[in-house]
Amino acid sequence: MQTTDAPPDAGRLRLVRWGGFTGAALLAVAGWLGGVRPEFTAAVTPVSIWRGGHGPLLLAAWLVGTAVLVAAWWGGRRAVGSTRWAYLTVALWALPLLVTVPLGSRDVYSYACQGWVYADGGDPYAGGVAAAGCPWLDAISPIWRDTPAPYGPVFVLLAGAAAALGGSLVGTVALLRVVAVAGVLLAAGCLPGLARAVGASPGRAVWLVLACPLVGVHLVAGAHNDAVMVGLLLAGLLLVVRHPGRRLRLLAGGALLGLAVAVKATAVVAVPFAALAAVAGVLTVRALLRDGGWVAGGAAGALLGVSMVSGLGLGWVGGLAHSGDSQQWTSPPTAVGFTVNYAGRLLGRDPDAVPIARAVAVLALVGLLVALWLWACASLRRPAATRRAETATGQAAETVAGPGTVRPGAAGTEAARPTGVRARVALTGAGLALAATVALAPVFHPWYAVWPLAVLAVCATRTTWFLLPCAVASFLTLPDGTNLARFSKAPGALLMTAGVLWLLARTVPLLASRARPGPPPAARP
Repeated sequence: MQTTDAPPDAGRLRLVRWGGFTGAALLAVAGWLGGVRPEFTAAVTPVSIWRGGHGPLLLAAWLVGTAVLVAAWWGGRRAVGSTRWAYLTVALWALPLLVTVPLGSRDVYSYACQGWVYADGGDPYAGGVAAAGCPWLDAISPIWRDTPAPYGPVFVLLAGAAAALGGSLVGTVALLRVVAVAGVLLAAGCLPGLARAVGASPGRAVWLVLACPLVGVHLVAGAHNDAVMVGLLLAGLLLVVRHPGRRLRLLAGGALLGLAVAVKATAVVAVPFAALAAVAGVLTVRALLRDGGWVAGGAAGALLGVSMVSGLGLGWVGGLAHSGDSQQWTSPPTAVGFTVNYAGRLLGRDPDAVPIARAVAVLALVGLLVALWLWACASLRRPAATRRAETATGQAAETVAGPGTVRPGAAGTEAARPTGVRARVALTGAGLALAATVALAPVFHPWYAVWPLAVLAVCATRTTWFLLPCAVASFLTLPDGTNLARFSKAPGALLMTAGVLWLLARTVPLLASRARPGPPPAARP
């Protein structure tokens, strides 16, 4: 998937770089004026922020800064000068965000308290941080004070180390930001290798992921643990797609994936696709068990090992049940449930449809994940079945891996071609699985969109369908963590439900048409 765009104009590159830096600087200013400070203030609304100190300036700096940063990211997606240029530009944008207070969410204070509980010898999975006596309780949103930690043992260990070394709340938050930046840097180091594995542009992949405003605002400034999960996920995928059939490296790659799951459990949906990428040669059940088993074994071993080493066992699994306590229309199944409730009230009933809609979405997600994995298996078998016909036409590499990956008919094509195909199919499946998980989850927060973005940016040829939601999600929060979805519940739910119905109306006929039997491959033009 080598890009063929014309060389970017130097003036446009300067405009993108310095326009984005201006946007990031405005966001940093908004952070200092009214970012996420330790003192929790209840009943914050956009109106109360406007009427507060520096309110108009704060909101103007935040909204204009977000708009400028989004525009620079979007405008630069087809104008990446080089991988080095992308790295330097992203680093420039990150500078103002590194020196401001946390932005967009109060979660980092929850991390600090959960780390304090663990460092103090407690179990953050046994109950909320309030009962454990965390001294920084006033910094946490009330909804999370009495709930167990929903994160895996790897992050609890990191948060515990930050609390023990940081001492104070400010020191702990600073170290948690260091941990998040380390996760972003790990992801940054893996993106070029993943792009090369599928014949894509490394600079484009780096730009689409790292320059995304969600990364700067929520992973860097907000210090969300998603940065660690994404970094470990990409590192594991890189080891696997680069070294199919190499057992020790597959084991190491699987271990990195297991550590990603031990930060946030949602990373587990990528493991089955990594197992497909591990197969050397033709995909068969025996080959999958032989090579993919090392990936699965490494993931399971790392997950169980860190659970035991932490002394917390598998208690973190129970905390996952509380991750859906919040209800916002930004989650499609929750929005559908809201809409059914509104319709029911018009008829004098109260159906309480949100739990039902969420349960249906979970079942749909399971079915969709299975379907995606079967699609990936079929896609990897297809080249072996049609290799002779494709070779005769001289278009094997072009039709499957895209131009610039291998030369049709060149020596070594039979050996090299399956590796590129395997990597592309596996990464596409993993990215779509993460996208489905985000779309059908009971709760959606803006930074969740980074999960599929980090993988799809490497392998997808069409990007608007997943870049546009990232751009919209960048506007969903205010600098102090206020979630704007709270103040648009009814219209947001109705619009989201309409979007779900439109998507179903477009997708179902398309899938039905593709499911109909067609002519054999050799008969197609």
